[in-house]
Amino acid sequence: MRNLAVTRTAQMNLARRTVRAAAPALMALGLAMGLAGCISLGGPPPESLLTLSPTTRAPVGSGVAAGPDRAVITVLALDTPAKLDVLRVPVQVSATELAYLQEAFWVEKPARLFRSLLGETLRAKSGGSALVLDSDETVAPATTSLRGTLIDMGYDASASAVVVRFDAIRKDSEGRAITRRFEARESGIPAEARAVGAAINRAANTVAGEVADWVVE
Repeated sequence: MRNLAVTRTAQMNLARRTVRAAAPALMALGLAMGLAGCISLGGPPPESLLTLSPTTRAPVGSGVAAGPDRAVITVLALDTPAKLDVLRVPVQVSATELAYLQEAFWVEKPARLFRSLLGETLRAKSGGSALVLDSDETVAPATTSLRGTLIDMGYDASASAVVVRFDAIRKDSEGRAITRRFEARESGIPAEARAVGAAINRAANTVAGEVADWVVE
């Protein structure tokens, strides 16, 4: 009997030590479960992503080789304000307030999308008379370079309109630079991701076409 009592006492002491050792972990688990309802560590992925699709494309199978008499147009990386350095569509709520459109996400940052759009539009507009480069890889010295700042590519809530605004800088091979601002707006657009995305695509193509005409003139 004495040995049985000693065994039971040892088992009880072991159980107490086990509970004490597990207490911090149990408390941490309870705290984490309590915070789970207050903090979101990530939402569900969006149903679709927005992109810019050129309405003017170079023909399939077309290509241009670099040569001593061939113009080379380089589209350099574009600058953007902080509001566009994200994968969201900015909404100008007022002169001093900015928000982002719900459920509207770009597949790439706007500056990269618009740079690619400019490159493809320039290829189509040049009609094969120029080699157009819109990547960071340099394969030939540029006779004309295009860069600038994508100031706006978003939604104006007060006017129910999308706005694309681009400050372009064109520089020739001798270093002479010319600047010009381009802008396109489309009004009557509901604040919905699909409608805004389609309208921005149209406005961006309008701006890209005007920029391309200016560069190849």
